[in-house]
Amino acid sequence: MTGAPVVVRVQTDDFDAAAEAARLAAGRRDAGAVVTFTGLCRDEGGRLSALELEHYPGMAEAEIGRICRKAVERFSLLGIAAIHRVGRIAPGENIVLVVALAPHRHAAFDGASFVMDFLKTSAPFWKKEHFADGREGDWVDAKESDDRAREAWS
Repeated sequence: MTGAPVVVRVQTDDFDAAAEAARLAAGRRDAGAVVTFTGLCRDEGGRLSALELEHYPGMAEAEIGRICRKAVERFSLLGIAAIHRVGRIAPGENIVLVVALAPHRHAAFDGASFVMDFLKTSAPFWKKEHFADGREGDWVDAKESDDRAREAWS
């Protein structure tokens, strides 16, 4: 589907999920569903004080855009937005937002899930754990479960 808006941002500032969803759906009378997914930083049972997220500037945005355009085409989305934060993020704070706009709910849900599954495994982001006891962890490796989720779309 051509002409569907694709919004991609990587930023340090927080985002407002409701405002982003409203912006994507504004003026649309052909949309029947808007699905939002917000990923939050967990404290891992009190072990973590923060996550530090870094990205490859320019390349991260390009890869997220590619993933989003693929979702628009595959699920006939009317629009998609993906916003990812970088920097130091405390438990309970927002990390990532995906908003999918579609004529029907299944396409919107599938589009949002597709973007997240590929974003987690294909976009150049790195995260480091900072522990509540003051220790700094290593850079976290990707999970096999994330790879399996991405592969399920093939």
